[in-house]
Amino acid sequence: MTPQPNPQVGAAVKAADRAHVFHSWSAQELIDPLAVAGAEGSYFWDYDGRRYLDFTSGLVFTNIGYQHPKVVAAIQEQAATLTTFAPAFAVEARSEAARLIAERTPGDLDKIFFTNGGADAIEHAVRMARLHTGRPKVLSAYRSYHGGTQQAVNITGDPRRWASDSASAGVVHFWAPYLYRSRFYAETEQQECERALEHLETTIAFEGPGTIAAIVLETVPGTAGIMVPPPGYLAGVRELCDKYGMVFVLDEVMAGFGRTGEWFAADLFDVTPDLMTFAKGVNSGYVPLGGVAISGKIAETFGKRAYPGGLTYSGHPLACAAAVATINVMAEEGVVENAANLGARVIEPGLRELAERHPSVGEVRGVGMFWALELVKDRETREPLVPYNAAGEANAPMAAFGAAAKANGLWPFINMNRTHVVPPCNVTEAEAKEGLAALDTALSVADEYTA
Repeated sequence: MTPQPNPQVGAAVKAADRAHVFHSWSAQELIDPLAVAGAEGSYFWDYDGRRYLDFTSGLVFTNIGYQHPKVVAAIQEQAATLTTFAPAFAVEARSEAARLIAERTPGDLDKIFFTNGGADAIEHAVRMARLHTGRPKVLSAYRSYHGGTQQAVNITGDPRRWASDSASAGVVHFWAPYLYRSRFYAETEQQECERALEHLETTIAFEGPGTIAAIVLETVPGTAGIMVPPPGYLAGVRELCDKYGMVFVLDEVMAGFGRTGEWFAADLFDVTPDLMTFAKGVNSGYVPLGGVAISGKIAETFGKRAYPGGLTYSGHPLACAAAVATINVMAEEGVVENAANLGARVIEPGLRELAERHPSVGEVRGVGMFWALELVKDRETREPLVPYNAAGEANAPMAAFGAAAKANGLWPFINMNRTHVVPPCNVTEAEAKEGLAALDTALSVADEYTA
């Protein structure tokens, strides 16, 4: 679709937004949201007719891009048939969505509890774990993000937690593996894995194994930096959970549904959790939907004992119809395979080539359509391009990088010292190369701030 400029409408949209919309994670008077006129596939555009290649996939959820006609048609058909219905009933779209998800989850994660998104999926996964074990504590990693609701944000391990951290949520944080900035003085992936697991087991010992209900981990951390865990780490966490009777919860809200080149990132590591959360890519974000995939032993806990939790819109028919259509589209069009193939053949070598040319790139890491460039002032010392959690003038180098990307028609996903490369999983080779070229130009701006 060719964008048609309409600045007058854009100005009205912007004015209404500024007058009435309260935006998340923002100082309201310091932001200037772009007024979006439309989107299709891997692109969106504003009311001035400027088009952007979306290397953010929305917020890492449009795994099949915007406005896929089959998913749009499924939503329309469901709206004409049964727009909504209470969650206590069996509804075709809900049942079919659960079946399709369960077919793709690892191991015996065959029961699906639907939520409205990823944060409440984490809330319910933790509630299930605590009720199943009768224990109060939860362990989670620094450099993680699990959602913005009260429990989920306390489980989160990045600065978004700080303002809401009451120190009474029963959450203990630990260091997960991250070789580039190792907390364990490791020099190899094997060392990082072994020492991270030793640190985790020591944390368990000092917190009291009998007090810990669950360990919650992003299979591949998302906004925290896309640190793919080293071989053996997740299997080691699985062993620790089994050893101490803890529930293993994997958060696949970002990593799931093709993002890593597998239906679920857990498949990359041949590990099965007890509970697995999902959202975002399950229906490409077209209608809000999330959920918890539940193992047999956890489900059995609530076989004859009521689970004390639920949501009015659990398994909403419109959302589930979108999920059914999205999963079928992904299967029919080879979207998961495209993420794996194009990631290995185009994205990874393209990013590594950029790293060779640009001194601002400290590390390239990722898998499938899930990549991050860590930007630094000095490659030798690995000093970050901007300080941790920088804002205002301190964040000027990253702001300049982002502005350069947008000026070249690329909408980047920037968090702290990283730019994430997370286009739709069905991005074409031409689109991927277009994005890499725009990144090349933007990185030249970041290079100006290096030592």
